[in-house]
This record gives sequence, C-alpha cells and structure tokens, in this order.
Amino acid sequence: MTKVGIDIGGAFTDVVVYNEENGEISWVKVETTPDDPSNGVLEAIDETKINLGYVNTIIHGQTLAINTIVERKGAKVGLITTKGFRDILEIQRANRRDMYNFRYKKPIPLVPRYLRLEVGERIKSNGDILLPINENEVVEAVKKLKEENVEAIAVGFINSYVNPIHELKAGEIIKRIDSSIMVTLSHEVTREWREYERTSTAVLNAYVMPKMNRYLSKLESEFKRRGFKGNYFAMLSNGGMATFEYAKRFPIYTLESGPVAGVMGAIKISGALGEKDIIAMDGGSTTTKASLVRNLVPNINTDYYIGRDKYNPGYPVKVPTLDIVEIGNGGTSIAWIDETNNLKVGPKAAGAYPGPVAYGKGGKDITVTDAYIVCGFLNQEELLGGKIKVNKRLAEEAISNIAKYYNMSIEEVSYGIVKIANNNAVNAVRLISVQRGYDPREFTLVAYGGSGPMFAPFVAEELDIKKIIVPFLPAGVFSAWGMLVSDIRHDLVLSYPLRIDKENSIDLINEKFNELESKIRSILISEGFEEEDIVMLRYAEMRYYGQEHTVKVNVMPGKIGTGEIEEIKRRFHEAHEIAYAFTLDSPIEIVNFHVSGVVKAESIPLMKIERNNSDISKALIGKRKVFYEGKYEEWNVYNKEFLPINYQIDGPAIIEDPTSTSLILEGQMGMLDSYGNLIIERD
Repeated sequence: MTKVGIDIGGAFTDVVVYNEENGEISWVKVETTPDDPSNGVLEAIDETKINLGYVNTIIHGQTLAINTIVERKGAKVGLITTKGFRDILEIQRANRRDMYNFRYKKPIPLVPRYLRLEVGERIKSNGDILLPINENEVVEAVKKLKEENVEAIAVGFINSYVNPIHELKAGEIIKRIDSSIMVTLSHEVTREWREYERTSTAVLNAYVMPKMNRYLSKLESEFKRRGFKGNYFAMLSNGGMATFEYAKRFPIYTLESGPVAGVMGAIKISGALGEKDIIAMDGGSTTTKASLVRNLVPNINTDYYIGRDKYNPGYPVKVPTLDIVEIGNGGTSIAWIDETNNLKVGPKAAGAYPGPVAYGKGGKDITVTDAYIVCGFLNQEELLGGKIKVNKRLAEEAISNIAKYYNMSIEEVSYGIVKIANNNAVNAVRLISVQRGYDPREFTLVAYGGSGPMFAPFVAEELDIKKIIVPFLPAGVFSAWGMLVSDIRHDLVLSYPLRIDKENSIDLINEKFNELESKIRSILISEGFEEEDIVMLRYAEMRYYGQEHTVKVNVMPGKIGTGEIEEIKRRFHEAHEIAYAFTLDSPIEIVNFHVSGVVKAESIPLMKIERNNSDISKALIGKRKVFYEGKYEEWNVYNKEFLPINYQIDGPAIIEDPTSTSLILEGQMGMLDSYGNLIIERD
C-alpha cells in the first residue's frame, strides 16, 4: 500500500508518495493556486500519476486556516456570551508588550459588536452554578443571529473551562433551532483560563470552520472520484495528525500544520543520525520558520498569536502548538526601501503569483530569489528541474533601480539583499534559541525548504553552529515527507491552579490527569484506534506561587505519590533555572494539566543509498561566477543526485537538487552520508 503527504506553501504545493512495499519515495512540486488551494492539490495528485485505489492513507497540511484569518476572509460569525462580557473581544488585555510603542494597534475583532449577544448565566471560578442559564434569552439570541445570516456561532461563557454545562445547553438550543449553523463551544477548543484568549480561540475556530469544511469536503469528494478508499488525516499544530472530521470541527488546531510537519521530519532524520539536540529551520517561499528541539522531544505550548508583529499583539489562540518562530523572510520576500532610506527584506512577499521578477510572469517587485540569481548563488537559467525558466536580465533591470538610488552596482545591491535575508534568518534562530535561554552552538542545524539550505551556512557562520544537516529528500518537499512520519496525536489542557504542598493535592493531581486521559482515550477510540495502541504523555505547567508565567515539566505516567511529587519539584526547579536563570525556595503551583494521547505511526525506515561511483566529475556541473563579499569568485557547482558518498567537498561550492540549492562557504566542508543527507561542517 501507499501513503501520500500533501503540503501547501505560499508559492508551491508539494506531494510526497511513499510505497510501503518497496520503500520507494517519489514527489511532485507544483505552484500553489491561492484563489482555491484545492486546485493546486488536485493538480499535484494528478501529476504523480498514482492510482489512488492503491493508496491507504492521505495526510494533508495546509495554510488555508491561517490565511483565512490573516486575510480576514472567513465566515460571518456571531458570539453568544455571558451578560456583561459582550465587549471582551474589544477590551482585550490592558497590559502591552511594549508600553512605549506609539504605533501599537489592537487587532480588530472578527465579530462586530452587533453580532455579539449576551445571555443571563454565571458559573463561579470553582465550577458552581451562581446563576442558571436563561434558555429563553439563548433562543432569542440565536433567532437574532439567524436573521443576520451568520454561518457560524461561537459560544463563550465565563468560567466554562471548569464547568461547561451552560455552554452544552446553549449548543443544544442552537442545533434545535437550526442544525445548519456551525457551532463552536469554547470549552471544546480549550479548557484553559484567560477569558479573552479562550473567547478569541472559539471565535477564530468558528470564523474558519465553514471554509475549512467546504475545502476538506471538496478534497474528499475529488479523491473519492479518483478511486481513493483509504483514510484521510489532517496535520495538526501539535506535531500530530487527526482525521479530516476532527479538522472540520476544530480547524483552529491546524494553523501551523505545514511547518510542524517539517519539524517532525527533522526529528526523524536526526534520531537516525544520532543527533539529539537540533534547531529545525524551514526556509520557504514567504517565511522562515525555526524550532528548537531538545532530546528529540518538541516543545508544545498553548500561547500562540496570529498576525503578531512589533506593532500588533495579534489574535491569541489557546490550542497546543509546537513552539515555532516564524518571520516574513523567504525566497519570494520583497526588497524595499523604508522611510529612513534603509534597504529592507520582507515581510511582504510576491508569493506564487506574480512571483520573482526573474520568473517572467509579470512580477515587478524585487525578491530574495532575484538577488540570489544575480549574485550567482542560484541557477541563472532554470529552477525546479527545468519547470521554471529564469531570466537573469529581468532581475538585473529591476534591481538597477535600487542600485541607482544608492549609487551602487547591481551586484552590490543584490548581495546586500542576500545579506539582509540571511540576517533575518539568523534572527529567527536567535529568537528560538538565545531568547529562550539556549546556546545555539550546542545544537545541530537541520535546514530544509526551498531557501533553508541557502540561508543555513550563513546562519551557522554567524551563530558559530558547527554542523548542518540538509535532508536526503529534496529539501523543498521535506515537510510533506514529515507528515508521513508523524503520529496520530490529541492534546488536552485544563486550567486548575493547585499548590502541590496542600492537603489532598496528590489526590487532585491524579484526578485531573486521569480525567484528561479518559477523554483523550475516548476521542481516539471513537476515531477507530485500539486502546492498547494509545500512549499517554503528561505535562504540568508550573510556577512559584505568586508568579505570572509558567514553565512546562514532564510528568511521569501512572499513579503519582509522594516520591513522584519530589521528582516533579526537581524537574520544575531545573526547568525554571533554564528559562529564567534562578530558582526560589517558595511554594510551587501547578496551573495547567496537559495530557497528550499518541498513536504511533508506522515507521518509515531511512534507506541507505547505493552509489558505487567515487568519481566527483560525474557530479560536477561546472563553475559559476559568484559575487561574494564584494568581488566575483568562481565556485564549483555540483548535482546532489550524483555526489559520491563520503566524498569531502571543501567550500566554497554550490550543491543543486531539483527543489533547492545548498551552499558551502569557505571554511566549511560538505559530505553526502550513506542515507543521502548532505552534512556540512565548519572547520
């Protein structure tokens, strides 16, 4: 049988096909169709020429959910909330990340005030009912929202995370009045406290739900028409995957589905090579993503923001998300001059259409790809195995405008754009490492994506990283492969502040973990998985009593006793010192209980390649003039597919594969290992 991974990016849609019987891997890369991403997916599937009747699993990661929110192209949504909380989306939070930032702007609520309706009800913080829900007011609210032709309704009541009885009743009433309206109950998407964040998460889920339902249903229909009879899975932001039905109901869980798949793939590769501590860097067409992984265990948190930048706090999302830093810096990122006459790169990007100027598709904005082409780092005639023809002259003409502005040569400006893009990538890695309290010199850099292997050697030089791994699979489709090695995974987080030294605290800790595990077990069993295949992972988000912020601690499975509590304390002190560089002799509090239910995917073994040739001349394409550090140099250009195993290539050199280009700088050495991974090390 066969497994298929599908990943939609800003400029390209990737499909990777794995044949379980013979271990063969094939791939296809086509341009993304922004107006309807499903068209690009279907085009890529058709181009693979596989018989979907022999495919048992399709795993899909997409950008539809997050793009819908960023572009504000979601559904018309109504909100039903507790009386007195109608303006929670408007008030947001009083604290600001930068109190002296005069350009600070609150995000505009996705639900206008006339669609935010209140009903009488009140749950106390301990879960007791203070005021029973007024069902008649719920009925009236639903009727008003129906008259406004809303497609979806979010229900967010105060303290429903600890007792959801009123939200459940409101959901029943909505479905009784009109079953066609899509409903999101806040406690179903998150059981964490923070009223604004929980309401925001519920609204965002409702905002995306109708569009995601139509999109996934269309894919199901088209795949079925092509003969597919297997299982559909959607990649989730927590590094796992779930059924299409789950993704339709909770699309908010899929926001970072593509990037996290690449991290899971990087973990798989690194484990096989004996690397435990890595920084995964995905350089795409519009963004660069970085994620730090210690001991091959990704860090998952529930503090995520859509559209956050230095002027905007973004929309908060309280769902388990793999810790990724993402910046607007990729192959199609646009170079521009700001109001102080400084040259900038990103965050705006040309994307798939019109793309870089050199593609000759009508693009007018200079991109990072154009600069790399002019400097000679990229092939100056064609890319993507000949699918994309390159016109260097067009790129030079566009860059000449900036060159005249600065009274510099075209090559100098092009290299300036390259350096700025590289520095942006360095900043992404700094944010995920140095700013988190980790030394990047202690990690191996795993670089993939269309531009990742180009950025990587410059990042390594700047941050003194000793080793780079460019995966064996064409780096430009690596995230799609990462989906094939990801597990089925569901996460639940429950806010229940509890001092662990209090009387009966051990009983309550066991009770809360068991409650979450029972719910996850029932979810996975309802999706068709066997109970004996489910592995439970426990975490506690903890802090010193009186603190605001928490750190996450791994908690041992099984019944917790006095001995286990002491070990949890030790782990907390250790984690706190790493995060904040100090510990206290103060009472310790668990704030959030976090449980993950995992069903392990069938392993895809890394296959050693058989390449008998030891003649480097077969891989040598030729020499190319490269403008580097203010002057032209001649660099050797190699075809990765013909590189001999364990042959040392001293930099500077260029290694091309059909989807990306890897650079080896002077002072660096590259070598293809027995699996086909390109290992680059610094002298």
